[in-house]
Amino acid sequence: MGSCKVPYGVLLLYFFVGNFFVPQCLAIGVDANQTALLLVNASKELGRPIPKTLFGIFFEEINHAGAGGLWAELVSNRGFEAGGPNVPSNIDPWSIIGDDFSLIVSTDRSSCFERNKVALRMEVLCGSEGTAICPAGGVGVYNPGFWGMNILKGKTYKVVLYVRSSGAINVSVSLMGSDGLQTLSTANIIASASEVSNWTKMEVLLKANATNPNSRLQLTTTRKGVIWFDQVSAMPLDTYKGHGFRSELVEMLADLKPRFFRFPGGCFVEGEWLRNAFRWKATVGPWEERPGHFGDVWMYWTDDGLGYYEFLQLAEDLGTLPIWVFNNGVSHNDQVDTSSVIPFVQEALDGIEFARGDPNSTWGSIRAAMGHPEPFDLRYVAIGNEDCGKKNYRGNYLKFYSAINKTYPDIKMISNCDGSSRALDHPAHFYDFHIYTSANNLFSLAHQFDNTSRDGPKAFVSEYAVTGKDAGKGSLLAALAEAAFLIGIEKNSDVVEMASYAPLFVNANDRRWNPDAIVFDSSQQYGTPSYWVQRFFTESSGATVLHTTLKSNTSTSLIASAITWEDSDFDKTYLKIKVVNFGSNQVNLKISVDGMEHNLIQLSGSTKTVLTSSNLMDENSFQEPTKVKPAKTLLENAGKDMDVILPPHSFTSFDLLTESSDLRTMATDTFSRSSY
Repeated sequence: MGSCKVPYGVLLLYFFVGNFFVPQCLAIGVDANQTALLLVNASKELGRPIPKTLFGIFFEEINHAGAGGLWAELVSNRGFEAGGPNVPSNIDPWSIIGDDFSLIVSTDRSSCFERNKVALRMEVLCGSEGTAICPAGGVGVYNPGFWGMNILKGKTYKVVLYVRSSGAINVSVSLMGSDGLQTLSTANIIASASEVSNWTKMEVLLKANATNPNSRLQLTTTRKGVIWFDQVSAMPLDTYKGHGFRSELVEMLADLKPRFFRFPGGCFVEGEWLRNAFRWKATVGPWEERPGHFGDVWMYWTDDGLGYYEFLQLAEDLGTLPIWVFNNGVSHNDQVDTSSVIPFVQEALDGIEFARGDPNSTWGSIRAAMGHPEPFDLRYVAIGNEDCGKKNYRGNYLKFYSAINKTYPDIKMISNCDGSSRALDHPAHFYDFHIYTSANNLFSLAHQFDNTSRDGPKAFVSEYAVTGKDAGKGSLLAALAEAAFLIGIEKNSDVVEMASYAPLFVNANDRRWNPDAIVFDSSQQYGTPSYWVQRFFTESSGATVLHTTLKSNTSTSLIASAITWEDSDFDKTYLKIKVVNFGSNQVNLKISVDGMEHNLIQLSGSTKTVLTSSNLMDENSFQEPTKVKPAKTLLENAGKDMDVILPPHSFTSFDLLTESSDLRTMATDTFSRSSY
């Protein structure tokens, strides 16, 4: 048997005749009329390379995403600074083990660290002999971490603390269950008076003999006297690449194959007031010396163990490009006049030098001293966040732009002002576009960039998501609308250079924002449907977007795109077709691929992946972490011409393996690997 190539015009004629001149007796049931035709032209001439940076991730310190999340530090308020610089101070969440007759706990400003002077003073009134005998387990303090420490059997945890005393000490450092009854691991710090008469750094390794996701760290003693503690840290040894990040959370990011990493915010960069904005210089150097700060937008303390250096390190560990967002002298409630903004400009220049400078430069030497003599690959900076409407933004922006362009002409700068509808009135390499809206509206915004000018700066869609009642805590409905929006971005990737979902993380114990891509607590995590949508686009960056034509006799509930991408690990090339069915009816879709040689699509090795569920508002949870997750199966009828079924409310990807090198992506790199 033979076959021949059917011209587009004939296919369209077949489609319209088949749908509008079929005898009524053949149109049985509602679904019979839900038909559509997708024409894909896979010719190289009509294909267009997608930017290698198209899809990435955006991290903001919100929802305890970093403190108590991505950053693996187990101790909350490790330096006792969260209550402020004055004493007496609130030491929450530290709590006392003992009573008023055995122990007096207070704070004073006696620390050896100049930028965080508050220390914990513990006066032990009982002892191991005499009239006031300490309880068998001793007295002291404990820290429950961030809603419980997850301690795993067989794992080793490094505890670091600074101690000073007026006499000899014998302090038990223990990992315990939340009630203080189960001992998971313990070690003693024993020192003479002369050894601890001044502040002394102590380290112990604790190997857990059991698992408890709701544990705590205890410091106890049965020796009478006065002991001071400061900068108490506990971290697992097996962090991601040994750099202090919670491995299972970073691995979920790595699975997204992000091409850029935007950080550290978001509103976190601005602050409600400038005095509480993230200032990078306070977050570098030894962790013990970092003062920490109160994030007054999301209303919690961060010790800034996760600082500027760590963000750059994580970008490098993920093999992605860092995008640094810095404060431009504007917060939510106050702002610096343009005539006085130069110190902020210098701080940004110093920050770029820290990332990129020679190890002998002023700030590059600090980076080198932290363990990274080679420069980081910083190519992009964002001048502020969502500040375009502020009085001083444009004036301040121009000061930053001029100074950075003069000193670092290769750095690409991102304006907060939206240039998708009209041209910017100031120079920029990219403009920032943020959108949080309903599902229907975001679905319609798949065409947002169809008519955007192709001249001038490119778009950076750095924050997008469905929010409100459509989203819940992460619904299928929200994910489908976002999938349609991303297809629109993919098809308009000649004018959209980068895109990232927001927010990325939420600790289930501190939901400041709904929804989020990844939900976690101390011991478990899962991806929302929105997270899984992003997994569909991991091959798009650096691929080739193809010309497609979608025709439907029903509604505008469909949107589709097609790309070719190369799996360099296995030297295979795929034609990937993605289709969102936003409607409530099943659709019979005919796919026809033209512009490639006969029989190039292999039956073996082609797959179909579908994201759907029985209810539009279905969500994942700790109880059902994969309730809404893509299902991948072999595609039995893979070929140039296919009749496929699109379930209602679904996102489907057809990955067609091609057998010739004739169909190749126009831009490939080492990131290309299969999504699932």
